[in-house]
Amino acid sequence: MKQALAKFKKDLLFGTSHMIPFIVAGGVLLSLAVMLSGKGAVPETGLLKNISDMGIAGLTIFPMILGGYIAYSIADKPGLAPAMIGSWIAVSQYKTGFLGAIVVGFLAGYVVNMLKKIQLPDSLKSIKTIFIFPLVGTFIVCAVVMWIIGTPIALMMEALNSWLSSMQGASKALLGAILGGMTAFDMGGPINKVATLFAQTQVGTQPWLMGGVGIAICTPPIGMGLATLLAPKKYDKGEKEAGKAAIFMGLVGISEGAIPFAANDPLRVLPSIVAGGIVGNVIGFLMNVINHAPWGGWIVLPVVEGKTGYIIGTIAGALTTAIIVNILKKPVEEREAAASSADDDVDLEMDF
Repeated sequence: MKQALAKFKKDLLFGTSHMIPFIVAGGVLLSLAVMLSGKGAVPETGLLKNISDMGIAGLTIFPMILGGYIAYSIADKPGLAPAMIGSWIAVSQYKTGFLGAIVVGFLAGYVVNMLKKIQLPDSLKSIKTIFIFPLVGTFIVCAVVMWIIGTPIALMMEALNSWLSSMQGASKALLGAILGGMTAFDMGGPINKVATLFAQTQVGTQPWLMGGVGIAICTPPIGMGLATLLAPKKYDKGEKEAGKAAIFMGLVGISEGAIPFAANDPLRVLPSIVAGGIVGNVIGFLMNVINHAPWGGWIVLPVVEGKTGYIIGTIAGALTTAIIVNILKKPVEEREAAASSADDDVDLEMDF
């Protein structure tokens, strides 16, 4: 089990290391466009729209990069096409978010590795890597996504939306905890989208919903960026750089800034950012914060009523995330030593 987990983490980290530049470039460009527009929304015309389109492109394709390079780590180049195409279908058609891309990446890698074990005639061996494995692997992976796991995921998202609608009569604290946790959980993914759309579609009639959700949108990246500043020994160089970009992205309402951290270490990061989102959202609701923009982060402060509560909620939520994740995480040296030990165990077993 230890060896399997070490291999799983190695493949996951390989995918996330290739994904991070796309999130940073896309997120920062989109953040700049939103910030310079001064409207707390994606610009719709002119140069700023062009810049936002560049950013949206980066944030749109990163799940395919994540899934593709997880499969590449497992099955080498033949895994790229099945994983990237399958991830695109999962994300674009079934709204699975980056978590779906991770599942598809591992699925594609294992499928292609199984295909490699099939004995082929000598006449086909020369084309197996560039033709047979990508073609058959893509069909199998996409078939699983489209005919097995895609529809259940879509139905689950629909059920979540209906459930949220039925919760409007609940107490503000309970509803705030639910919306805050959902908004923070997958940082722009399907669960986040259900919660944020629920608040955004009612911004004209019940703007207090966006008052809390706007806070929960920005606490994951700000919290993880703050965590790298409070405990630098627990993060490697790449994570520290991603943390700087994450704070900036969080301030302008781009939740995806926390995804590199969640993808690298989901068991510690996801509970931490969910806790921070809950704290921030509940504070926003209880302090009667009203946000008239369908956006999050501090970029919307000019149209927020109850600015003090909004700022307090953001700081409290981000601190909650940073403190919890730093309690759970080990220093980089200890993690690297543990990973090295696991790799040595694998090599020793292979020698025998």
